[in-house]
Amino acid sequence: MTRYFHITSRAAWLAAQHAGEYRAPSLGEVGFIHLSTRAQWLDTLLRFYRGVPDLVLLELDAERLTAPVRFEPADGQAFPHLFGPLALAAVIAAHPLPVVVERPDHDAPWLLELLRDDVRTG
Repeated sequence: MTRYFHITSRAAWLAAQHAGEYRAPSLGEVGFIHLSTRAQWLDTLLRFYRGVPDLVLLELDAERLTAPVRFEPADGQAFPHLFGPLALAAVIAAHPLPVVVERPDHDAPWLLELLRDDVRTG
């Protein structure tokens, strides 16, 4: 199963559940929702969300997405972009994230739990 990831606030995720779909502010601003691959999400967290509390990592099943995904270049990499709202049915997990101020050790308990989930479902 191909999976993508998206970092958002807990409040935005709760609002999406009540609304029936998730629309990141970037969807209105630039026309897509920023996603990351399994290899990219931790760097995204460190670059854009360092020190930010109350975040969740949405884990998405690519086959359940109803809007198109295109990989586009950014910062020397190809990142997945979702060109439409995120269907809640595509969200297979919402992982709470701790406040991160520096790159975690490879054996940080919360990171190990996410990686263990990757091995189980991956």
